Amino acid sequence: MTQTFRDNSALPLTGVKVVEFSHMIMGPSCGMILADLGADVVKIEPYPNGDNTRRLNGSGAGFFPTFNRNKRSLVVDLKSKDGHEVAQKLIDGADVLIENFRPGALEKLGFGYEALSARNSSLVYCSLKGFLSGPYEHRAALDEVVQMMGGLAYMTGPTGRPLRAGASVNDVMGGMFAAIAILASLQERSKTGKGQLVRSALFENNVFLVAQHMLQMAVTGKAAAPLPERISAWAVYDLFDTGDGEQIFVGVVSDTQWAAFCKSFGLEKFLSNPDLQTNSNRVLHRDVFMPDIRAIFSALTLKDALARCEEIGLPFAPIAKPQDLFDDPHVSQPGGTVDVVLPNGTATRVPTLPIDFNGERLGLRLNIPRCGEHSDEILRELGYEQADIDRLVTDGAVAGEQTPSASGTVRKLA
Repeated sequence: MTQTFRDNSALPLTGVKVVEFSHMIMGPSCGMILADLGADVVKIEPYPNGDNTRRLNGSGAGFFPTFNRNKRSLVVDLKSKDGHEVAQKLIDGADVLIENFRPGALEKLGFGYEALSARNSSLVYCSLKGFLSGPYEHRAALDEVVQMMGGLAYMTGPTGRPLRAGASVNDVMGGMFAAIAILASLQERSKTGKGQLVRSALFENNVFLVAQHMLQMAVTGKAAAPLPERISAWAVYDLFDTGDGEQIFVGVVSDTQWAAFCKSFGLEKFLSNPDLQTNSNRVLHRDVFMPDIRAIFSALTLKDALARCEEIGLPFAPIAKPQDLFDDPHVSQPGGTVDVVLPNGTATRVPTLPIDFNGERLGLRLNIPRCGEHSDEILRELGYEQADIDRLVTDGAVAGEQTPSASGTVRKLA
């Protein structure tokens, strides 16, 4: 099925208004999901230079452009009287508020759940934190922290060398679970008319991820071994070196696949071996057939190995780097990515949400916002006249769109 973009005028969350106080990944990913689904997400950024995530380097350089499309940017000084009033007006008319700052930060500014729900009882208030209720709830957390204390780093690296997963799995999944909770709350609100406080947390997300290993212990009585040292559930579930210096991952995870694999690769002798008739037995006798399989792949080019595995219908994969995905023919299919322009003017592509609706993916309505790009527009929607907007900017309560210049940052009205 050729995938296309869904009509932006009829997205599921069209008409839902979201105010986002967030930075880094967890909160922004939640807001992006809602925005991609059609919600009007206003990202409130700190005065005067916006979200610090915009200026991260190294491994953080991709955070902002990945998780902030389809949003509008409003730069406000929440500590000023006028800036606080702007934010309050916006929240009074919102359906959802998202925040992922340290515990108590928004409460100190008068934007805690109790204060806001007293003014807007239909508000769904979503806090994304490091921990849910319990002894750790006031601790600071990062994805790396909860991976270390939650068993995921132990499972990823070899014994004695815990290793965080290579992507921000808890941040992104925490944002996903927050979006799920928000959608459920909006559905409940349609029946009761009342909003509520919902929370999502990095640590609990990590515990959910390793639950299968917890239950492995409960079922078998044996602790799960780290991934590099585990006994695989499948007889063939390995990396193989090819003759041209590349690698391929191959899985043979059923008796039907085993038979097809042996016939295709000239290993029929193993089909009659009584010790290899079931996957469970093959796991115990891998030393019998693995040398032959490794020798076969070492005589093939990667291209030939991939073609053979695809012909059989096996699970297989070349070993790709993230940057390779820009040229991946599947990722590049219509709907797999959207064209965006980064705030610095660079054109690129970013992956869309990994879902489709009747074969249609969710596309782009708004580019990655420049800092304060929509301040003027949003203030007008709130009822401010141009003279009021000019005064707010002059007084330092609000910053308009920021554009770089030779002498530094210049702030102007959007």
